Amino acid sequence: MNKVFLIGRLTDEPNQTETPNGIAVCNFKLAVNRRFKDADGNSQADFLPVVAWRKTAELCGQYLHKGSQCAISGSIQTRSYEANDGTKRYITEIVADEVQFLDSRKSEDAEDPQKEYKQQSLAELYMKPLPLEEEDLPF
Repeated sequence: MNKVFLIGRLTDEPNQTETPNGIAVCNFKLAVNRRFKDADGNSQADFLPVVAWRKTAELCGQYLHKGSQCAISGSIQTRSYEANDGTKRYITEIVADEVQFLDSRKSEDAEDPQKEYKQQSLAELYMKPLPLEEEDLPF
């Protein structure tokens, strides 16, 4: 079984292109934190190359940006090619079957001074208790 699930943040802007046949492809690198810290107490991360195809690639290119958090479901793939100097090179990457965007807002919203007020107002609207009189209670 070849299945991988990752949650991380993009290290750079995604690179969306098309193959000569017109199929969309999007490449990006995902920084995924390790579960344990090193001996000095510092967090460690792995930087994993991810490739998405077709509609998933188009959506990744449109909605993901450097620093975006996302969850990836896919498989690990290894391929090889011959470099210009004649040496054989190997690439191991994650082929994304599904990508879940985990950021709730665009980065521009972070600069919106009204953002906190808008979110607080919505929360207050839905969390505000209803004014009930004693005769309104069913017991």
